[in-house]
Amino acid sequence: MHFYIEHNFGHHLNAATKEDPASAKYNQTLYSFWVTSMVRQYISAWKIQRNLLKRENRSFFSFKNDMFWFVILQVAYVGSIFLFFGTTALWVAIVIGLIGAVLLETINYIEHYGLSRNKTSSGRYERMQEIHSWNSNHVLGRIILYELTRHSDHHYRAHKKYQLLDCHETSPQMPYGYPTSMILSMLPPLWFAIMNKRIPIEMRS
Repeated sequence: MHFYIEHNFGHHLNAATKEDPASAKYNQTLYSFWVTSMVRQYISAWKIQRNLLKRENRSFFSFKNDMFWFVILQVAYVGSIFLFFGTTALWVAIVIGLIGAVLLETINYIEHYGLSRNKTSSGRYERMQEIHSWNSNHVLGRIILYELTRHSDHHYRAHKKYQLLDCHETSPQMPYGYPTSMILSMLPPLWFAIMNKRIPIEMRS
């Protein structure tokens, strides 16, 4: 549940930078990314929540601390499954949750793999542009994922609804749709051979 906080207040601010847990580095394998992204995003969500509370002059133990509620709800969820359905159902729920998390992180991986924003003379990162995340305009992926595959526009114009996202020809283009790319990413040598040559040298993170 921490994804809500980290994605909106962290990822969209830091995408394509070293500070972003959800942006895979150049030559980083998918399997390494699963671990680093999940762990760092959870830690980042707590830090973001703390900063949000500070801005509002609220205590870390405030009822407005959403991360506390997320923990309570998740513990209540698995506790209820164990109480009403037993140990087997609990393990099934945990495995389903892990599979869902791994699929989400695999999508994060292919959407941002190897791309980075450069720092300006002021020391700040350049503005997020359509060139800083991968675009995939393949029909099957677009239908299955409700235009999420036009991810470059999602970051370039974060306020836009998914069904209104545009395809930018200037964005780095994935050679295949999301389903095929997700499978390829599970074979690191093949993934690197196909994708690395598509990343401009100056943008490799």
